[in-house]
Amino acid sequence: MFRTVTRFKQALSDTECREILKNEKRGVLSVLGDDGYPYGMPINYWYSEKDGRIYFHTGKKGHRTDAIRGCDKVSFCVYDEGFVREGEWALNIKSVIVFGRIRIVEDHEEAIEICRELSYKFTDDAEYIEGEVRRSGPGVMVLMLVPEHMTGKIVNES
Repeated sequence: MFRTVTRFKQALSDTECREILKNEKRGVLSVLGDDGYPYGMPINYWYSEKDGRIYFHTGKKGHRTDAIRGCDKVSFCVYDEGFVREGEWALNIKSVIVFGRIRIVEDHEEAIEICRELSYKFTDDAEYIEGEVRRSGPGVMVLMLVPEHMTGKIVNES
């Protein structure tokens, strides 16, 4: 059902893919939007090494939420900052694409804890994080992406 990387010599291992998911802060979540058009949006996330799932926080209303309620199949793409090999000009970028199904985390306390974990990717200021949880917690919705297939590759932009 899912395709493999065409240029298999550029493929990343599952371990390398998980490292990218763990270390990067943002990606593009793509859903099936209005009238069948793809809808991709940049979004921050938290990858849980414990359960291998990817979590997002969002508002309870909007295009993304409507699309997810209509179809739970999504893709999520993350790429690193890249690097340039000595003596070359071209950027080398590692990317990961995760295909899976997304659902709303119904347990509000679990959702709040996930928001805390996500926040710690950006700051270790616990006081700030708790303030955000108090302020935004009641209106937050957390989404959980359960991966069904993951591929990664390195691309040289030359």
